[in-house]
Amino acid sequence: SSNRTVSSPLTFILTGIPGLLMSSYWMALPLCCLYLLMLLGNCTLLWMIKTDHSLHTPMYYFLSMLSLADLGLSLSTLPTMLAIFWFESTSLCFEACIVQMYFIHSFSAIESGVLVAMAFDRFVAICYPLHYNSVLTSSLIMKAGGVIFMRGICVVLPVVVLIKKMPFCRSHVLSHSFCLHQDMLRLVCGDVKVNSLYGLTAVILTKGLDSLTILLSYTMIIRTILNIVSQETQAKAFSTCISHLCAILIFYIPLIGLSIIHRFGKHLPPLAHTLLADAYLLVPPVLNPLVYSWKTKQIRRRILILLCRKVP
Repeated sequence: SSNRTVSSPLTFILTGIPGLLMSSYWMALPLCCLYLLMLLGNCTLLWMIKTDHSLHTPMYYFLSMLSLADLGLSLSTLPTMLAIFWFESTSLCFEACIVQMYFIHSFSAIESGVLVAMAFDRFVAICYPLHYNSVLTSSLIMKAGGVIFMRGICVVLPVVVLIKKMPFCRSHVLSHSFCLHQDMLRLVCGDVKVNSLYGLTAVILTKGLDSLTILLSYTMIIRTILNIVSQETQAKAFSTCISHLCAILIFYIPLIGLSIIHRFGKHLPPLAHTLLADAYLLVPPVLNPLVYSWKTKQIRRRILILLCRKVP
């Protein structure tokens, strides 16, 4: 039949890692370690920014937003990932799959928006340092944060509305350990032109425009740095951007790779799709706190102070 009027509720079957036994605890343990590292790193960053008044600056407010987005993105995938590898539970009802898909794509859009805000912060700090405090006020930061979160929340809502109306009459086996919009569309047996068009439009209006804005910001930042006479000042100005540049690469490289492989890599083995999707959702939340702790002097100093207090 071409609709979902069946006797039992629609259920999707999630896929772990192709070629790996579902009961492989040697895979479940590293996953748990990654999630614990993610929670520890991002929660520590949030706690330090909240308690240390010297970190109450625009740069660290945006960093706290990035940590919140990373937490949301990781926690969206946590239930199904652990259910598969710890409890061998691969089935997920349609409504739960829709909810997970919504949160994954929403927090992904939010993180992309936060990276744009952080690029604007670096642009003002380097290109217009005398106007930094007057431009990046607390009011502007709160409004920017509100717009970023509302954009991420609202842009994905039509995706949910459209896909809920779709008939699923083929295999219900998904390609990943979580629900993604592109993966669910693959199982629809009706016309998906509207869904695909809106999904592409949403990606262009969020991550597409965000990446262009970041590129434009860093073009002007690099031009300003190159016009500085002192090489020492040049190096100091560029060093303030290294952490943000690492966060951009960590987020966008797997994202671009996943988009390309979904559209043009159908001939590749399933393992390639799975590993790239896992890297896109798991790597940035784990690495971002480590990068900022390593490359940011204030955070590194704060961590050393905390460690010294605990050592007798």
